Amino acid sequence: MATSVKVDDETKSRLERLQAEIRLKAGNRVTQQEILARVIEDAIRSKDDLVDSFRKERVPVSESDRDAFHKAMISSGTTTSEADLDDVLY
Repeated sequence: MATSVKVDDETKSRLERLQAEIRLKAGNRVTQQEILARVIEDAIRSKDDLVDSFRKERVPVSESDRDAFHKAMISSGTTTSEADLDDVLY
């Protein structure tokens, strides 16, 4: 059962270019439906990356800020187990 999906002209053009490139490099024809199915399969395998790509805000942390954060961490000398955490949190 086929269902149509509306895409803008730029997306359609990019899909057609991708289809042509696959034909040139792989040596066989693929339909746009096959390409979309493969893209969706890949997206499902890396769902977290896909979801993250739709987040409205991304706050990148610079390498120097990350290093400063880790350098400021200190050890209390006390070993904490998962059970200890569970007791405090729950």
